[in-house]
Amino acid sequence: MTNVVRIHEFGGPETLRLDAVELPPPGPGEALVRQSFAGVNYVDVYHRTGLYPLPQVPAVLGVEGAGTVAAVGAGVDSVVVGDRVAYTALPAGAYAAARLVPAERLLRLPATVSERDAAGIMLRGITAHMLLHRTYPVEPGTTILVHAAAGGLGLVVTQWAKLLGATVIGTVGSAEKAGIARAAGLDHAILYRETSFVDAVKELTGGRGVDVAYDGIGASTLLETFDAMRPFGTVASVGQAGGPIPPIEVAQLGPRRSLSLSRPSVFGYMTDLEAYRTAATALMSLLEQGRINVAIGAVYPLADAARAHADLEGRRTTGSILLAA
Repeated sequence: MTNVVRIHEFGGPETLRLDAVELPPPGPGEALVRQSFAGVNYVDVYHRTGLYPLPQVPAVLGVEGAGTVAAVGAGVDSVVVGDRVAYTALPAGAYAAARLVPAERLLRLPATVSERDAAGIMLRGITAHMLLHRTYPVEPGTTILVHAAAGGLGLVVTQWAKLLGATVIGTVGSAEKAGIARAAGLDHAILYRETSFVDAVKELTGGRGVDVAYDGIGASTLLETFDAMRPFGTVASVGQAGGPIPPIEVAQLGPRRSLSLSRPSVFGYMTDLEAYRTAATALMSLLEQGRINVAIGAVYPLADAARAHADLEGRRTTGSILLAA
């Protein structure tokens, strides 16, 4: 029997329940991974609430993890028993002490990369690769705006963007979070509760605005972000942690600054196996070289998944948060 965290209905954190289930042996193309850690991400909240409905319930949540290969199914030669591996992908199922994973999604970990760090960065790292290389190619001289710069994704995007030569402006909720983001390389921190981030961006850019903005907050923040852009800039909407995104008319993009609005999906990006492995390999190379650090804000026991969700939604966390399987 294997311990898993499942929902039996959609709802709040209280719907997360620790259950014991029987796992079948790995089938063709599958590997059984004994997990050390599972990452907790905002998409898990969307799955739990039903905003992004899962195919059926009961359902195990979680889309990234790391551990050791315990068994492989027929036709698997990309990993062997004993390999340390990490992954991120649908279908969900990472909130578990062990799980079956398509072997093609597993990435062997370099000796210097811990399972803890890998589980804390796989989804965010591949999202960052998508945003910085596919959504809007960032290069030396690019100025970007990152909302929630001290969050798990914000810290990865900031570090990777700095490696590409960008100037990074970020919004944060407190002086403490500003310090965390600056330690990751953030050039300018805006405390959005104390000042208008639009006014601050205009002042920092001499009235020009930023080239590209990454918004995972949603709600009214997305519309305000339009006013922080340079002409023909790009806004990437990557989430709605602050609430639903209001309806947007195409005409709103033109009179303001002739903007491009993108709604990139990392799961859509990862359906292309070549793109997934390219991004994951680039991420692991940066981790191995020590050029990107993984900020783990908190580690909870698997049984405390509900508390992890409550803290994430309450914005009481920074960096990545994990469940120890």
